[in-house]
Amino acid sequence: MLRHEFQPGKLVAGFFLTVAGVAFAGDAGRAWETPWFVVIPVVTGGLCLAGAVALLTRGLRRRRAEPRPPDLSA
Repeated sequence: MLRHEFQPGKLVAGFFLTVAGVAFAGDAGRAWETPWFVVIPVVTGGLCLAGAVALLTRGLRRRRAEPRPPDLSA
C-alpha cells in the first residue's frame, strides 16, 4: 500500500459524521431518542471545524515548505 500524507481535517470530519451516524443508529435501535434537529449542528459544526483544521494544516505545511533565505548577518 502506498503511503500518503496525514490529513487531520478529514479525520475531524470523519469523527463528527461518525458521531452523527451513531446518534441516528441509537435512535433507530431504540436505545435512546434523538431529535432530528440535534444532528444538524453536530454535522455543521464538525464540517466547519474540519475546514478550519484543514486550512491551518495547509498553512503550516506551506510555511514549512518555503525555502529560507540565507542568513547574511554573520
